[in-house]
Amino acid sequence: MEFVYPALFQANDDGSYTITFPDLPGCISEGKNLANAMYMAQSGLEQWIEYHNDQKLEIPQASNISDVKVDVPGFVNLVRADVRENRAVKRTVSLPKWMDDKASETGMSLSRVLQDSLSQRLQQ
Repeated sequence: MEFVYPALFQANDDGSYTITFPDLPGCISEGKNLANAMYMAQSGLEQWIEYHNDQKLEIPQASNISDVKVDVPGFVNLVRADVRENRAVKRTVSLPKWMDDKASETGMSLSRVLQDSLSQRLQQ
């Protein structure tokens, strides 16, 4: 799922930035410089949304960027987060008996092998 929220980047005296999301209470981050602040804003947004998804908490709608006022030295920018649902799901798979026997002998986790293989294939 993709999310886009306006973030307020407050410039600090030491060149760092404090990042807040007016629509997301408690979603705060900080960056050592502008490039780091942009990265930290995305990371903070992703973590905030993942936590709220896991806890089944409401995720508010994003405000229009033009409605966010800047009262301090800084600026407002849109931040995008691509959040994947990581909860486990059960699937039934079939494989030859000899393969299942061999995997059991070696103590191999079929779930881990399937996840690793799918991750590799889906990145291509």
